[in-house]
Amino acid sequence: MSCRFAICDDDQDYARYLEGLAARWAARAGTRLEVERFPSAQAFLFRYEERQDFDVLLLDIEMGGMDGVELARTVRRENDDVQIVFVTGYADYIAQGYEVSALHYLTKPVDEQKLFQVLTRAVGRLRRNEKALTLTLPGQTVRLPLSQVRYLEVLHNYVTVHAGLDYTVKRPLSELEKELDGRFFRVGRSCILNLSFIRRASRTQAELTTGEHIPLPRGQYDKLNRAIIDRI
Repeated sequence: MSCRFAICDDDQDYARYLEGLAARWAARAGTRLEVERFPSAQAFLFRYEERQDFDVLLLDIEMGGMDGVELARTVRRENDDVQIVFVTGYADYIAQGYEVSALHYLTKPVDEQKLFQVLTRAVGRLRRNEKALTLTLPGQTVRLPLSQVRYLEVLHNYVTVHAGLDYTVKRPLSELEKELDGRFFRVGRSCILNLSFIRRASRTQAELTTGEHIPLPRGQYDKLNRAIIDRI
């Protein structure tokens, strides 16, 4: 599973420390992790307006301007799935943490093992709540977590969804596209790629982490490259 973390703390030294702890947890858990650090609630929200794809938020509470609790309230107005963990030196905001359905409240200095336990719980919740692609096949219905879908491709009037196994359905690609999220990018009329699986891209093809090579239609490289850069 891959996860995207946001760390929002006006103490950037401590934010880097938390990032290091998160990286150690991810290595131990076998989770692919992307982390972005933000020095203020405002900086986070500026980024969040463009892409709302964070899985876990590690939020300080006492920050200049908007505090972490108000930031969490703002996020919760549109997003019930993201896991919020408050990390702060103050113990006066626990009740407000419940108001925004925070997963946990950690006080500084953070105990490494306690943080690891909380992050493991967060991923457990994400797995239970993860968005999925539902496919109706002869005699069965398959629910594929989006994190397992590498790409979708059209052949004649059918779409093949490549995940752990391959599943072919007679549905328009545009209809399936509506069930995907921001990690997916459409290249041309006949293929949608999961950006999380792309190892590298050239002007003629995209290489996936599985070793598969997906041909790119003319003119799609620059658009795909921009989508990859925007996701970094």
